[in-house]
Amino acid sequence: MTRRKHSSGFKAQVALEAIRGERTIAEIAKKHTVHPGQVQAWKAEVLLKLALLFEQRTAGQPQSEEQVAVLERKVGQLTIENDFLKKSWMGYVKRTNRK
Repeated sequence: MTRRKHSSGFKAQVALEAIRGERTIAEIAKKHTVHPGQVQAWKAEVLLKLALLFEQRTAGQPQSEEQVAVLERKVGQLTIENDFLKKSWMGYVKRTNRK
């Protein structure tokens, strides 16, 4: 028997049927001509990834306005410090080249 490759849409459909629980795993497997263990595996994978979907959503939220303001102030401060150090360095280089 050759290995069949199922589309992600097919897997999702079968897993969703299993999650709904309207039929037994054996009935779903027979209907779609797949092994019952495969239906269980797809169901478990969907349930695991469903939880991760909500975790990723909170991690990917945009920064608050307060955080943006703090970072903008820090960028301004670092720019001023950088300019000061450039000017100081150029003055040092000019003084050491005179000798």
